[in-house]
Amino acid sequence: MFKIFKYFRTIDWIAWGAIAILTGISVWLDLRLPEYMSQMVDLITVNSANTSAIMDVGVRMLIVSLCSAGVTILLTFSASRVSAGLAKRLRTQMFQTVGSFSTAEMNKFSTPSLITRSTNDIAQVQQVVNMMMRMMMYAPIMAVMAIVKIVQRNAELTGATAIALGVMVALIVVMFMLVVPKFKVVQKQTDALNAVTRENLTGIRVIRANNAEDIQEEKFENVNNNLTKTTLFINKVQSFMMPGMTLIQTALSLTIIWLGSFLMSQGAIEYGTIYLFSQYAVQVLISFLVISMIFIMLPRGMVSARRITEVLDTKSSITDGEGKLAERGEVVFENVSFKYPDAEEYILSNISFSARPGETVAFIGSTGSGKSTLINLVPRLFDATEGRVLIGGIDVKDMKIHDLNEMIGYVPQKAILFSGTLRENVTYGKNDASDEEVIEALKIAQADGLIEKLEGGLDAHISQGGKNVSGGQRQRIAIARAVIKNPLVYIFDDSFSALDYTTDKKLRLALKKKTAQATKLIVAQRIGTIMDADQIIVLDQGNIVGVGKHKELLETCEVYREIAYSQLSEEELK
Repeated sequence: MFKIFKYFRTIDWIAWGAIAILTGISVWLDLRLPEYMSQMVDLITVNSANTSAIMDVGVRMLIVSLCSAGVTILLTFSASRVSAGLAKRLRTQMFQTVGSFSTAEMNKFSTPSLITRSTNDIAQVQQVVNMMMRMMMYAPIMAVMAIVKIVQRNAELTGATAIALGVMVALIVVMFMLVVPKFKVVQKQTDALNAVTRENLTGIRVIRANNAEDIQEEKFENVNNNLTKTTLFINKVQSFMMPGMTLIQTALSLTIIWLGSFLMSQGAIEYGTIYLFSQYAVQVLISFLVISMIFIMLPRGMVSARRITEVLDTKSSITDGEGKLAERGEVVFENVSFKYPDAEEYILSNISFSARPGETVAFIGSTGSGKSTLINLVPRLFDATEGRVLIGGIDVKDMKIHDLNEMIGYVPQKAILFSGTLRENVTYGKNDASDEEVIEALKIAQADGLIEKLEGGLDAHISQGGKNVSGGQRQRIAIARAVIKNPLVYIFDDSFSALDYTTDKKLRLALKKKTAQATKLIVAQRIGTIMDADQIIVLDQGNIVGVGKHKELLETCEVYREIAYSQLSEEELK
């Protein structure tokens, strides 16, 4: 929890100091009120005719009450301002940190967990910090001061208060032991609930197409029931707090009145003192109740804070290099091998090839052969375990990530679109692009028809994930986004799979003209997409089993031949 404090600004610590001073003033004011009330009771019971004295005490009570209210408002405002500011900075820091993560870090935490940590966990921390600032100083000070005043008044009544306090502490300890371990469970179950919900929303079409609603409902019901049971257990245990505290407080008040009346009959105490004592006793019990609530909420806040700092303290495995710049788009793999973190087997083994500017190098192979993994090493979505990946003769690890990304036009296997306009999605990699450049990029990607089809043209709304356009349209918009950057290296990771053969052919011809001076790396499943490539690299279980042009590989590579004849006839392959 305390690691979170490093995200406080200097002004926040000044606010803490101001809150400490205000807390001391608030305690003093709250302790003065019972004393004035005791004086009022004594004046009324002893000499009710002394109107001026009664009015004098009443005015003092009113002034103290108003001052106490004003201080409480200042305390609440300051605590809320500081805690909300902390939450804002944590959300910003989380967003920036997660944005710098490589695929390895994303896989480590998982998307649902990162969402929970960025929302629910930060909200928990904000709530706990708010309570700490308002109550953590106030309650202990009030408890100590009230106890001191109680001890000074009467031994018999002090003993009754001590017994009640002991019973209350025992109740708090039992609740603490039952509730605190469940808080960590709640956060993990919230992660699981988010995961199932997100899976259901993103895969809704597949679920409906396979009539799998019952399966998803069962999965959701299981995680929902688990979270509900744990939350209900916590709430049931906590529900005993207020009735138990009310019972102890009522019993103490009755005991004080009973003992006080007995002492009063012997002339050992006055009625005003009894009233004052009961008020101080209530202050002690309430203070301990607040302290108990803090200690019950604090562990949950600590769990959330730990989950947040786990993310914030995680450094991306992909770091900036020395800042070297490449002037050419030549891509070279030198004896590159790769395995995922903590994996035993290599996904890629001893991969070597070169792709010169103006060339198109294609990769093909069966599912799981390592095609996508291989090209993901170029933009450093992962780093090679062994060997080197070079662009323009410079190791990509020696470049700054921003500079490397500027050199590459990357179209991922799954076309990702963002909520916004068609123009905003195309210019995502080049914010200063003109409308003419956007239209040209869309034409090359065979997506210019969208300008007429979608209401609003370039200002047409694209929903999150591009759900309001087809899969082929998403791919073409993603291709236009890469084209508009005019990079040195193009990477197409199976980016033509959703296109029909006619559109595929037109797009590749338009790309060939636009990208004549650039290096093009293409991963494809369809032979028709890569038949004209300058170099085709055939992968099988992470190894290169064939290199050459289409006709050469038909004669020399068995794996390529099997893929080719499974898709096209012998006449089509010529």
